[in-house]
Amino acid sequence: MEDIKLTQYSHGAGCGCKISPKILDEILHSNFSMPDNDRLIVGNHSKDDAAVYDLHNGKALISTTDFFMPIVDDPYNFGRIASANAISDVYAMGGDPIMAIAILGWPINILSPLVARRVIEGSRSICREAGIPLAGGHSIDSPEPIFGLAVNGLVDIKNLKQNNTAQRGDLLLLTKKIGVGILTTAEKKNLLKKGDESLAAEQMMQLNKIGAIMGKIDGVHAMTDVTGFGLMGHLIEMVEGSGMSAKINFSAVPLISDRLVEYIEMGSVPGGTNRNWDSYGHKVHFGNIQHRVLQKNILADPQTSGGLLIAVSKDALQDVIEQLKHYGLSDSITPIGEIAASEDFAVSVY
Repeated sequence: MEDIKLTQYSHGAGCGCKISPKILDEILHSNFSMPDNDRLIVGNHSKDDAAVYDLHNGKALISTTDFFMPIVDDPYNFGRIASANAISDVYAMGGDPIMAIAILGWPINILSPLVARRVIEGSRSICREAGIPLAGGHSIDSPEPIFGLAVNGLVDIKNLKQNNTAQRGDLLLLTKKIGVGILTTAEKKNLLKKGDESLAAEQMMQLNKIGAIMGKIDGVHAMTDVTGFGLMGHLIEMVEGSGMSAKINFSAVPLISDRLVEYIEMGSVPGGTNRNWDSYGHKVHFGNIQHRVLQKNILADPQTSGGLLIAVSKDALQDVIEQLKHYGLSDSITPIGEIAASEDFAVSVY
């Protein structure tokens, strides 16, 4: 068990496995019309984090699923990370998770069932932290290890947050640092420096519980979590869905390590970064052309179990900051940008 390195058994890693935004749009495009359902508040008509169904009692059901191949070698931590990532979609809608169902694909002729058991144990530990049961699941024999959850949650409809409701003048906050994909790629290449070994895993295993708190603040106009499309990809979904643009102060974007630039210069750039950029790079304007490549590699870096991107009115900013501090997120209180009126570019970086 100690010699198992899960990442060697999969071609992708974490949310970097996600299909690029451009290709996903092609897959999901359809002329097939579904019957109207006036109780479906959020569905395929938007690019939000989860589906939301009106229960007609002032509350709504949030339903989501997320799964991927290993991003770390340790089976227990893989289960924890995949589970925190899946549960995050409920928090990103301002809701509280209530139950999870496991999704397991396992190469049973290659990897021992005891290793899969450790993955499940890791998942149970995160579900316990979230205060929900891991209530069942489904498994298949697959060529590569895959794990994730289907998660249900509840939210008061008045507290529901979406990713397409940002307003002009809103300030942007980010609750986790950027650079997970760069660090995990550096680790695969044996380039990771002493002191950086556990940064990515520790951050990926942190639950985004603060989302349920943000849901209760009226001045929080929009929210989403930052995962495989990178900070830039999920921000573009937010501003395009809201009919807005955004301006980002690159120097204010929190980075997971002071050595990110060094790792990029050594070639530790995930393949998903370029796939992301090919999908939406034409929508981004850079004020500093000299640093364009470096900034691109950070802003399009695929995140796994990333933080919440929050669009909050200036009037409510202090309330949000107080809550962030209360929950130990003092590193997240500096705005990284602002929502602006729609312009030629979806996002301008300065």
